[in-house]
Amino acid sequence: MTDDPLILAIDQGTTSSRAMVFDAHGAPRAVAQKELTQIYPADGWVEHDPEEIWSSTVQVCREVLEKVAGTVVSLGITNQRETTVVWDRATGRPIHNAIVWQDRRTAGICRDLAGRGLEPEVSKRSGLLLDPYFSAGKLSWILDHCGARGRAEAGDLAFGTVDSFLLWRLTGGRVHATDATNASRTNLFNIHTGEWDQDLLEIFGVPMALLPDVKDSAAQFGVTDPAAIGRAIPIGGVAGDQQAAMIGQACFEPGMIKSTYGTGCFVILNTGSRPLASKNRLLTTIAYQIGGERTYGLEGSIFIAGAAVQWLRDGLGVIESAAETESLARGLDGNKGVYLVPAFTGLGAPHWDPDARGAVFGLTRDTGAPELARAALESVAYQTRELLDAMTADGVSPSGLRVDGGMIGNDWLMQFLADVLDRPLERPVVAETTALGAACLAGLQAGVFESLDDISRRWRLDRRFEPEMDSTTRDRLMDDWRRAVARVRS
Repeated sequence: MTDDPLILAIDQGTTSSRAMVFDAHGAPRAVAQKELTQIYPADGWVEHDPEEIWSSTVQVCREVLEKVAGTVVSLGITNQRETTVVWDRATGRPIHNAIVWQDRRTAGICRDLAGRGLEPEVSKRSGLLLDPYFSAGKLSWILDHCGARGRAEAGDLAFGTVDSFLLWRLTGGRVHATDATNASRTNLFNIHTGEWDQDLLEIFGVPMALLPDVKDSAAQFGVTDPAAIGRAIPIGGVAGDQQAAMIGQACFEPGMIKSTYGTGCFVILNTGSRPLASKNRLLTTIAYQIGGERTYGLEGSIFIAGAAVQWLRDGLGVIESAAETESLARGLDGNKGVYLVPAFTGLGAPHWDPDARGAVFGLTRDTGAPELARAALESVAYQTRELLDAMTADGVSPSGLRVDGGMIGNDWLMQFLADVLDRPLERPVVAETTALGAACLAGLQAGVFESLDDISRRWRLDRRFEPEMDSTTRDRLMDDWRRAVARVRS
């Protein structure tokens, strides 16, 4: 081991590709980031160019490696989950754009399967619901619309979530693999047996020959080809972005909970070695798998959080930067009855309505940028409250939660979130816990970190937000929000 081991983390997200280098204490040393083009071919459709995913990842890795001195001993990958890529094994070229997790085009497939009474069986095996969010329907759609089923059955094509695609490219086509967390988001993986499920494959019409090997989240995933990022680095960790954030937040004990605020919002509760089946349309998922042992989580998924602020900036042009929203919201005494329901790509948990569409309610002649900015921020808190209410109805009521992601630097939002949840929030020193979690897994595999307890000891609190709002105000706000949501439901 070198005197100063470093870990490279690739965080390939929905709106950008990022690379970060961490030291042996889990502290960030350098970062590079490049935005990713969003492609909207039709209403509710969202795509990425896989070649841009790849080129941007290479660019930020090379850039960040130039900024640091020391030996990079391991690489970890974390990725936007459920986003689906199919490529030619011979050439490595994708046969279609990546279909992004937000995409709703497969709603008809899901409705058809649900109409045949298959959702209980799918849910029992995969822990998931029948929703366009997950990978299986997207994969089936690509095979059908690219005329590729014959090639898939012959073993000429490969499927993967973004981590698998990057692994393939980083290793020069030598490794076709994923980890258990990403596999558990496909609707094709049996979270109880830890294997691809033949019955689920038949339900969705997916050939086994397409699928990657499934490994632990901390494992030997191969070595990077120097032609890719300039160095040969062992790849030691892979996890979907929300599970990686859970690891970066050191939520290793049953009952611990984290909430990530990025493009969307995702809350995961650690349920330990026992998968908890929700009665309130939450998801049962694999939180992480280390040493062959699975740890499960109960998850609520919100599709639009930070993306609502991005819409105000890029779609409407009412703000120039996301940072403006804090001062705009703080300058108002209240929300003036303005509510934004950001169902731009349908509603996630606990509604799971792919056909719902966004709306703004309560507009008057004096509604302007401050009211819209505040409504966008408030919507994040209301949606989080719905998730925690569903968890409480499932018999688990977290006393507080650890928060992370790009939005947590907004102190006004964090205080409002604590108020609406009526629970304290803990904001860590390292806000980019998704990349940190990937680095922790890679460092665990490389021996930089001794154990999960070792990782947990390195977590540091930046600030704790305590609820201050009275219950009457909180209840009124939530009642008005629920009425707004009811009006956009399909």
